[in-house]
Amino acid sequence: MNILGISAFYHDSAAALVCDGKIVAAAQEERFTRKKHDANFPVNAAKYCLRELEKRGGKLDAVAFYDKPIRKFERILKTYFSTAPAGLQSFMMAIPLWLREKLWIPMEIEVALGKCGIKTMPPLYFPEHHESHAASAFFPSPFQQAAILTLDGVGEWATSAIGRGDGNQIQILEDLHFPHSLGLLYSAFTYFTGFRVNSGEYKLMGLAPYGEPKYVDIIKDNLLDLREDGSFRLNLKYFGFVDGLTMTNDEFAKLFGGPARTSESEISQREMDIARSIQVVTEEIVIRMAKHARKITGEEYLVMAGGVALNCVANGRLLREGIFKDIWIQPAAGDAGGALGAALMVAYQVEKQPRVADNVHDAMQGSLLGPDIEDDAVEAFLKANGYPAKKYGPQDWGTEIAKIIAAENVIGLVQGRMEFGPRALGGRSIIGDARSIKMQSVMNLKIKYRESFRPFAPSCLVERVNDYFELDRPSPYMLLVAQVQKSRCRGLEDVGRLSIRDRINQLRSDIPAITHVDYSARVQTVSPESNPRYYDLIKAFDKQTGYGVIINTSFNVRGEPIVCTPEDAYRCFMRTEMDYLVLGSFVLSKKDQPPWQDKANWRTEYALD
Repeated sequence: MNILGISAFYHDSAAALVCDGKIVAAAQEERFTRKKHDANFPVNAAKYCLRELEKRGGKLDAVAFYDKPIRKFERILKTYFSTAPAGLQSFMMAIPLWLREKLWIPMEIEVALGKCGIKTMPPLYFPEHHESHAASAFFPSPFQQAAILTLDGVGEWATSAIGRGDGNQIQILEDLHFPHSLGLLYSAFTYFTGFRVNSGEYKLMGLAPYGEPKYVDIIKDNLLDLREDGSFRLNLKYFGFVDGLTMTNDEFAKLFGGPARTSESEISQREMDIARSIQVVTEEIVIRMAKHARKITGEEYLVMAGGVALNCVANGRLLREGIFKDIWIQPAAGDAGGALGAALMVAYQVEKQPRVADNVHDAMQGSLLGPDIEDDAVEAFLKANGYPAKKYGPQDWGTEIAKIIAAENVIGLVQGRMEFGPRALGGRSIIGDARSIKMQSVMNLKIKYRESFRPFAPSCLVERVNDYFELDRPSPYMLLVAQVQKSRCRGLEDVGRLSIRDRINQLRSDIPAITHVDYSARVQTVSPESNPRYYDLIKAFDKQTGYGVIINTSFNVRGEPIVCTPEDAYRCFMRTEMDYLVLGSFVLSKKDQPPWQDKANWRTEYALD
């Protein structure tokens, strides 16, 4: 049974292939089109998945779309009618798009598959949006049974859901409906603090440790009525997303002492305090929902998906609360992962294919589900363009790259299959020395061209994670935040007395490049099973330096999708101040490369996120 899953038309369109219950391939459309968060129908991602199916000699048996468009259209119409005439401008902008594209998804899929050589349309399924999220969370998880919690902006009507998974079946037990949404609440604050909705939420999370939770009571007293089970009702007096073109309105601005911050303007203490406050409220809601999920399901394990599940600070707090024995989060938790969930929903819930889970190993294969990079193709690319490089065999590859890292060089790393989801996990990463005092600012300002307050994540040998962080289990998908071990920290007593600029540049630990201002880190553990080549590299660095941890950030610049091909990687390498590029077995030094010249200002190619 070969099933193609599709998500499209909102943000992060993607395609995924599931064959006999096994996840074979998955990728976001943005990686191929180079348009970040590309919402168009994922023609290129689908073609990639179908090429992988062709390699296996299989035929396509079914297609699954990640939500029910007609039901979503019903919600949009009812919302506009209930607020008329206030939402007229928004209505006039949305309806033509629906009539032109979003109501014709079966035809879109048929045309796209035709371009891929599929002449006969297989059966087409439409699970609900939060069913797709729930399926993406439970079916690939390690657990035989688990509670399920999904949280995002909105699907058809649901904005969050609690369910239960058992074997090869899931059941949604309760849900919260639009417009009462934790995802939209968090996005409203993302907008108000000057970041881009559906893109900059992680910036709001990263900014939070610089502030104080001064606005928590204002949020809880005015913006929402929060109940013990984590459900809530938003006070729509303060929001514009229901009947306007902005997430917040003038009443919201009055509540927080002035208008929303303008994008790219200086970040004030107000924005920092607002970020901290909404992060505190978000964590409280997540904790309450999780406790309620434990109560109504009786399960010992929890799985999560939906865009809010990418809030790794809340995830770390949830783990520390000890409500469940363990939690597992879908690495592609947002809408991209809905494509995978839709395919899995058909495989297990509809076709009732057998599912095996051992409560230890998940089925995501390190989330390395995208196109592979092969040495023959890399060699042909390098020769065709006259780019000098040195090739290393398996015995020397990790050792040589570890030496380059230890010399405080910044390396663009492309090896193996591309990651599925928003995190680079060692397949398409920029890496460096976590011990370096200067590396955080160098990477932010000269490589990524992004805000200086943004933290970087560590990649750590799985067996050494507790040597560096207050974490007692693997975190393979960079979805848990943990504190750096206190024995490694410096200047704890001085935090409150330092200015914001000084806090950014403070030497906080013996691994300063990955230690955030609150002495935390978003941890990725690396095992030889999930990513053997990346593990060998970090192991070699450990042997040379005594540190089994390095910096890992996504291989892109601000506003650009993560690189996919050798061409993407080389272009990004030459446009930035990276020192070395690794393409499979080949290592390229910047100083050896021919001069690079763009015909125009390349930074205008990407819309800032």
